[in-house]
Amino acid sequence: MTTLNEGIKTRTEKDSLGEVQVPEYALYGAQTQRALNNFKISGLVFPRSFIKALGLIKASCAQANKKLGSLEPAMANAICDAAIDVANGTFDDQFPLDIFQTGSGTSTNMNANEVIAKLASDKLGNSVHPNDHVNMSQSSNDVIPSCIHLSAALQIETTLLPALNNLVDVISIKTQALSSVVKTGRTHLMDAMPLTFGQELSGWAHQIRNNVQRLESALPRLKMLCLGGTAVGTGVNAAPLFGQSCVTALSELSGMELTITPNKFEGISSQDTALEISSHLKTLAASLMKISNDLRWMNSGPLAGLAEIHLPQLQPGSSIMPGKVNPVIPEAVCMAAAQVIGNDATITVAAQSGNFQLNTMLPVIAFNLLQSIQLLANSCNALATKAIAGLEVNMDNINQVLAKNPILATSLNNEIGYEKSAEIAKQAYSQKRPILDVALEMSGVDKKTLRRLLDPKNLV
Repeated sequence: MTTLNEGIKTRTEKDSLGEVQVPEYALYGAQTQRALNNFKISGLVFPRSFIKALGLIKASCAQANKKLGSLEPAMANAICDAAIDVANGTFDDQFPLDIFQTGSGTSTNMNANEVIAKLASDKLGNSVHPNDHVNMSQSSNDVIPSCIHLSAALQIETTLLPALNNLVDVISIKTQALSSVVKTGRTHLMDAMPLTFGQELSGWAHQIRNNVQRLESALPRLKMLCLGGTAVGTGVNAAPLFGQSCVTALSELSGMELTITPNKFEGISSQDTALEISSHLKTLAASLMKISNDLRWMNSGPLAGLAEIHLPQLQPGSSIMPGKVNPVIPEAVCMAAAQVIGNDATITVAAQSGNFQLNTMLPVIAFNLLQSIQLLANSCNALATKAIAGLEVNMDNINQVLAKNPILATSLNNEIGYEKSAEIAKQAYSQKRPILDVALEMSGVDKKTLRRLLDPKNLV
């Protein structure tokens, strides 16, 4: 027994390059330790969702190899049980590798192989080899792309889509409650024709519904896996039926209807589907930023801003200005959206790195894609429950501003023409008077007609 790194007890492990000292407590072996030694770049590791997918894939591969007679049942079962434990998060501390590693993700694939082999060996009482047995009929080149697809699909279906639907529901409830509340519209941040709060919020809800449809339309491609393609797509060292058998088992383990990609060469060499999903996530981020900024503008004030609404007061807004309260949830969502947009730029660069038969930026694609999904899901939930659900309208300010809105003169165009209407609007604005009073003096139209034409409720 030797010591390394300030007294940590180690054991000697071997791989094809020779001996390596590995911490005694570690379930992983030589290849994982080499990667730990080599890649000290960010401290970022694969998220729980990716390790879950990796464990499920290893379990399904063991089941497929057993079914096809490639692995004896006892060993296959031991591998499967260990892989399920990995999928369930029991051994997350045994996956310490940096995201910025070999571009195929081979280090993390071997990390899983070594941990599962050790667990299965302990259970069986004899040696289970990480390459020969756990990685049988596989390559990092088909496992890691499949992990990206599976982890993203699981996270979208179980986390993001429910959060999006919850946001739509909360906005829709508020839309209905404010369906008759008329306010001043704005284009170019300038006063425009009126609309109801309900109409304004209905636009938000429809934005989110469109984002749901975009993601759902891409999910079938995300659920296509390239398992069975092994190194370059030809399926070397795998039985012809392995891929389909593996995906059948994986569908049952994951609770998700998965399929084999119709072209494994495309599935291994490209990350177009991950990029497609990222583009939809970027669109969603832009939608959330638009909604959040609308909320920030409407909440601005309370005296010098628009002050159309009050958002829930969640925390003091300043360390020096007493009584100040800021729209912290919309601000946080805007920052999360900015991160997602940046993640998409990274994924765009990484996705074009499919040189010949393999993309060599798989880990960074996985990390950024899964982070974007989680950020957006959390943002939707925060926006729904901590901002929009508690939104209150400042009726006094809304009505006061609406009565003096010179753009209401637009409704007079058909009666007195554009030029005269513009003259009335300018006069009302310069004198800070209600548009009705100025129109009575300048239009030659009777008061009853003007009241009908200028009534904001008749204009929405």
